[in-house]
Amino acid sequence: MLTKLNKKRDEKGFTLIELMIVIAIIGILAAIAIPQFAAYRSRAYKSALVSDAHTLANAQEAYFADNDTYANASTSVRNATYGAEHLSSDTAIVLWRGGANTFYFQLDDPVHTAVVTVTYDSAAGGMP
Repeated sequence: MLTKLNKKRDEKGFTLIELMIVIAIIGILAAIAIPQFAAYRSRAYKSALVSDAHTLANAQEAYFADNDTYANASTSVRNATYGAEHLSSDTAIVLWRGGANTFYFQLDDPVHTAVVTVTYDSAAGGMP
């Protein structure tokens, strides 16, 4: 009888309690990591919009140097001449106004809904 008890003590493996503790720890780590990952993605999409806004603003300034007025249509600056031919694939130009002395546009990312609209207003000094 004593030899049977000693054999059971020598068996290798995990107990149910140990497995449940490991699963609980993994669950806690996942609950922390998933919202952080979503926030990182949202900031990356916003950063892409800001980069596109700077690209379009530089293209507007190049257009102004050639024509002494700002473009009143985004298609006027979205070519290789002014350097704004490659914007992010998810960037949508929501609003565009150009005049003799100022320009204004809004960019949005309709694919990723967590991203806010980026506004550029040359009269106000750029982006807020």
